[in-house]
Formats: sequence, structure tokens, C-alpha cells
Amino acid sequence: MDYVKLINCMRCGMCLPACPTYKETFLETASPRGRVALVRKVQEGELNQSERLLEYLALCLDCQACASACPCGVNAGELVAEFTCERKGEQGLSFMEDLILRKLVPHPDRLETAMTPMRLYQRSGLQKLVRGLGILKMFPKPLERMEGLLPELPTRPLRQGISEVTPATGEERGTIGFFLGCVMSLVFSDASRATVKLLSALGYRVITPRAQVCCGAPNMLGGDMEGLKEAARTNVVIFGGIDVDYIVTDCGGCGAELKKYGHHLEGEREATAFSAKVRDISQVLALHAGELHSKLKPLGVRATYHDPCHIAHCQGIRKEPRDLLRLIPGLEYRELEAADACCGSAGTYNIAKPGMSDLILQRKLDSIRASGAEVLVTGNPGCLLQLKKGLAEQLPDVRLMHLTELLAESMGQ
Repeated sequence: MDYVKLINCMRCGMCLPACPTYKETFLETASPRGRVALVRKVQEGELNQSERLLEYLALCLDCQACASACPCGVNAGELVAEFTCERKGEQGLSFMEDLILRKLVPHPDRLETAMTPMRLYQRSGLQKLVRGLGILKMFPKPLERMEGLLPELPTRPLRQGISEVTPATGEERGTIGFFLGCVMSLVFSDASRATVKLLSALGYRVITPRAQVCCGAPNMLGGDMEGLKEAARTNVVIFGGIDVDYIVTDCGGCGAELKKYGHHLEGEREATAFSAKVRDISQVLALHAGELHSKLKPLGVRATYHDPCHIAHCQGIRKEPRDLLRLIPGLEYRELEAADACCGSAGTYNIAKPGMSDLILQRKLDSIRASGAEVLVTGNPGCLLQLKKGLAEQLPDVRLMHLTELLAESMGQ
């Protein structure tokens, strides 16, 4: 870990209003500057790695809102993640971590097979029966919560059905390499299908390599830096073999990780070149706003936008999604209060820390209710899962959509 990053924190407190966990607890140890101080004390040998210390650090969502607020550029979430990776490197992965992060996640075929029982569970009517009888209350709380977050799954993963090459509609203007995220393929295939159709309609030939693997974000989340680097090298080689103008993803989490490949694989020129080509779908669509506007048909709805942390704070993308929504004729855009505040998903945080996650989600739901929006738009699968559950319970009349789904609907795709 770079010690300079730790001592750059001048404890000004600018991060405090931006931190979701500090806003709920008002505890210094639950604040970004508090976490930086704890890691620094450990690095300086003044503090031991106790379970209590690790619990304080684990409260961080790594939403990186603190980095956006910090005048010195200190990223507390990233520092905590690096600390976790170093600790995991010393201890090694547990049996279950190795099974998930090394044996399952990096292998798309295995991951898709693992989801088959979930599709059968839904389509057989068993899910409806289980929920109706409250059977899940007999099982451990994390399992009940995971089941509650499960939306209706597509008939089959998009990776199995999408063409590796989707031709441009009309005159070809360039080639896009589409990075199809694991969760987007397995759960939100309609959004990614819309992404490809939009790019094709704008004149791009879209190549979706079937051999691509997970971006490595779960490995980073689990402190498995070696697994992350292995995933990065695999994807760099795969996309390096095709000549593309951009590497586009519609998953905010994937985009944030893909753009860091050059950092994770420091000194490897191919990784740096890969990261330089990565774009969020909103960035590419915004390049052709005028042409896109001419293809859109009126949608008489009130819509608002939730900034995913991985898009707003990690990638600095805020303007493009809003500009794209305002292109839709008839759409009334309403800005969401604290739109870039975390929704409480944060990877597996909503499973590991359900109490804090629910408090953070409630703030977001209150903002959505106050906006009066009929449609809530976002751009990250974690947010989609978290917000879908929250809306179903409290605001069932509000539609939740990925940005590309709403644009494709307006285009009539």
C-alpha cells in the first residue's frame, strides 16, 4: 500500500456529509477519515488487526463518494480495498472463497449452469409457493435476503443467444467491442440486448466475444488480487485480438474495473491500451446525441436518474445519462435529491450488512417518492437489484429501467 496516500488525508471533514455510513451513525470510525486513520495506524504498527478493527473497515461500502468530496484526492474506499487485498494475500483464500472466486466466477459456462436451478425455481411456481408460505423464514437470514433480491430471470443468459457479430444498421461508422457483464447477461439481458441494438442503429458493428470472462470486480471485492489480475489478462488478450474503436459496457461496475486494468497490471502496455478504449454506454451514445434524438419517439413520462457509485464517483460520468434522457421527446426529467448517494447495494454489502444497507436504501426511496417520478433510471446491475426490491415493497407504481432500455423503448426497438 502507498503510505503517501494515507498521510495525504488532512482530516478536514469534507468527506463526512458524503459518506452514507457516517450519515447513519455519526461515528468517526464509520467515516472515511476515520477508516484512513485506522489503516494508517495499522501500517505504522500502532494498532493490531483485531476483529473489531476489521468490522469497522467492513462497514465501508466503497462507494467512493468520499473521493469525489476530498480536496486532496484521498480515496478512503480504495485504501480500505487495498488493505483488504494485502491482508487476504497474506492469509490466502478460504475454501468457499476459492470455490466462488477461482472455480466459478471466472468461468462463464459454470456460472450459467449454476443459475439453472434458480430459473427452474421461478418457472416451476416453487418460488411463489415458498414466498406465500413464508418458508424462507426457517432458513438463515442471508439466504432469505438473497432470495428476496432475486428478480425474474430471463429464459437463458444473453451470452448464449447473442451473436458474436451484430452488423451495423445502414452505413458502418466503426466497430465496438461489447463487454457483456456477468450479471447483465444472467439477470438483465433485456438491457444489454437494448445496448447492442442502439449501437447497431447508430452505425456500429458490435463484436461480443463469447470467450470473455468476468471483469474481476468480485475478486477485488473479495480481496483476491491475483484472481483479478488473471481475469484482466484474459480479457486484455481476447479484446486485443480484435480491432475496435471502443470497448463498451452497460454495467457501471464492470466499466469502473475495466478502466483500472492499466493500474492493476502496471507496466503491461496492452492493459493500458485496453483501459484507454473502455467507455460506458452513455459516453458513446452521447457522442451521437443529435442523430439519436432524430430516431427517438415521444414518451409521456416523468423520469428521474439515480447515479450508480461506479459511474458517478469511480468514472466521473454524470452529465451524459441526464443529457440522453432529456433527448426523449415528451419526457419530463426530474432531478433526484442526492442522486449520487449510494443505494446500499455495494456488491454483496446488502447481504453482509443488511441493517446498514436498508437504512441507506430508505433514504434513496424517500428521495424517489419526493421526486414524483414514474420511471427510475440507472445504469448498474447492483443498483437495479437493490432498487427493484425496494420499489416493489414501497413504490410499486414506479418503473425501474436501465438507461438503454428506456432509450430503446423510445426508439421503438
